[in-house]
Amino acid sequence: MQVLLHVLLHIYSTGQKFGNITIFNVFERSLFCSSSLHLFDQKYRKNKETSFKNIKNSNVSKLLTCTVYIFDFVLKISEEEPEIVPLLTPQEQLELRAQKLTEKKLHMASLSSAVLADPHIKKLKELRAMLMETDPCVAVTVRKLVMVSLLEVFKDIVPSYRIRPLTEEEKAAKVKKETLQLREFEEGLVSQYKFYLEDLEQTVKDWKQKKQKRSQAVSLQSYKGLAEVAIRCICDLLVALPHFNFHNNIVVMVVPLMRDSVKKVSEMCCGAVSKLLKQDKLGQASLAVVKVISGMVKGRNYNVKPEVLNCLLCLRIKEVEMRKDTEDTAPKKKFMSFKEKRTNLSRMQRKWKKAEEKLQKELLEAEASESKDKKIKLHTETLNIVFLIYFRILKKAQKSILLPSVLEGLARFAHLINLEFFDDLLSVLYGLITSGDLTYRESLHCILTSFHILSGQGDVLNIDPLKFYNHLYKTLLTLHAGGRNEDTAIVLQCLDVMLTKRRKQVTLQRAQGFLKRLSTLSLHLLPDSSVGILAANRALMHTFPKCDILLDNEMQGSGVYLPELDVPEYCNPQNTALWELHLLKRHYHPMVRKFAAHLMKGAPSEGSGALSMELSRRYRGSLQLFEDYSVKDMSFNPPVAGPPSKKKEHFTIGDAFLDSELKTLINAALQNESELTIFESLSCALT
Repeated sequence: MQVLLHVLLHIYSTGQKFGNITIFNVFERSLFCSSSLHLFDQKYRKNKETSFKNIKNSNVSKLLTCTVYIFDFVLKISEEEPEIVPLLTPQEQLELRAQKLTEKKLHMASLSSAVLADPHIKKLKELRAMLMETDPCVAVTVRKLVMVSLLEVFKDIVPSYRIRPLTEEEKAAKVKKETLQLREFEEGLVSQYKFYLEDLEQTVKDWKQKKQKRSQAVSLQSYKGLAEVAIRCICDLLVALPHFNFHNNIVVMVVPLMRDSVKKVSEMCCGAVSKLLKQDKLGQASLAVVKVISGMVKGRNYNVKPEVLNCLLCLRIKEVEMRKDTEDTAPKKKFMSFKEKRTNLSRMQRKWKKAEEKLQKELLEAEASESKDKKIKLHTETLNIVFLIYFRILKKAQKSILLPSVLEGLARFAHLINLEFFDDLLSVLYGLITSGDLTYRESLHCILTSFHILSGQGDVLNIDPLKFYNHLYKTLLTLHAGGRNEDTAIVLQCLDVMLTKRRKQVTLQRAQGFLKRLSTLSLHLLPDSSVGILAANRALMHTFPKCDILLDNEMQGSGVYLPELDVPEYCNPQNTALWELHLLKRHYHPMVRKFAAHLMKGAPSEGSGALSMELSRRYRGSLQLFEDYSVKDMSFNPPVAGPPSKKKEHFTIGDAFLDSELKTLINAALQNESELTIFESLSCALT
């Protein structure tokens, strides 16, 4: 060590420089680590600092490098050793953690209460700083609680308007003290809200990228729970504050998480987006969400979950709702009555007041009209993007799992599609049906979409959808008869749109053919599906009264009923009868029995064969009855009565015989048999 110090003294005395680093700067901290080196510094620091310009000897550089490591080691040894903390038992560790957590909770509660009582940026900033909790003992729990606390605080103190940045002219202008304080508060609020969103986003990114940042306070295993709380907070802000700043940024954060591999995260985000679309009256938030979804679907090459497109079904794009919402959102001004004017105002004041109120009414009408036009414009743009998503998938990804969602969406918004697309769209839908690549549920969606199109603006088109009728008639008997009977709801919707609402375009033979096939179908379905099918038959018999000929045994005209034929008009349905109703009348479910007996009597609206008053009030269509008597929870509604209990007859040998001689012979035979058995067992034992 003394040799090394002498070498160092020589290098230091000549003022040499290693590269761009002065020797004095390199070793300044180390020289003060001991008293001897401190004396050395006092002796040689008088000379001015010089540089070592040319180091030709590589041994000197090696020596300097070694010297740096040695002095770092000496410095670490010379530092004071930390105090040894006594080890705690597990019980003491739990008690210490509970104590720390209680202190943190009380501190959070006091800060939150202070902010809510008197919104102050300093307290809000202090509360947000707790998101950086570094104590490993309570870091995860504290950060979760702070996230939720800040969420509730922001939801309470955020104003009901968007805060825009001030211009240079507004900043330079002189304002009142109250206005200046309000500006400072708004600026600080937006800043803290932005930092809060950045913290939430960074937490989610750290979990996704499996990175451990900020400190060793939170382990990688704990980041999942922390990220789930952060995502929940982001989703709540998406729904609660659609009018405030950075809402588009929140949409950009939430929408990609809708296709997340973690089911809980995906369901959380899809639920938040659906709720936002349902409550959005003006359409700005809906437009932002649809734009991001469109970009994500195209960017991922249509590799997204169907739930993402199912959220688009929650869009509020209906003309009736538009008018209602415009009236709700239009500002309402209360004007003075004539009596109040006469009492409180002079003649000249009344004159001016009348002119002022007239002007205000005109302004309100203009504002309401402008708001309505703006809303319709936003909805039009939103719907264009939605149809763009649907048409892209129909054109480029017909075998995608998104096809059922696309068909359901087209059926939902078919009345808003432009007429010029109807012919091409119907051709595409029929091509999908006949291709054979679709499942049964997807083909039902195609049929439903086609008839929604034709039932809206498509009434003006001269199109006969006979091929869709034939396809549904042909595939009715393939309806699932087991527990997965969700397709029954789509079938009931198709029947309502195809037969009941288009009664003027449907022939009697077609209606009779569907009535007979539906009666046959109801024999092998679950009770809720059977009730829905029989209710659809009731609607058919009311819509087409001449269908009651199927309740008679007499044949109408020539020909024989051909059930295997796939065209309802040519299967001679008028020459058969609804014999299925006699079987359904003995069904185990009471509601099926009621509807079967009701149909056998011609489905009367009143009289002895009519439905009960309670059931008539509840009856709102076949789909409603199907949902009311659903068996999804594996229970009958109403409960099905069990078989009657029967007493078991006990027969005893001997007492049941009336002939005494026969009884004596049987007893003797049984006794001889028992003696013979005993003898055989004894002989076996002896041998």
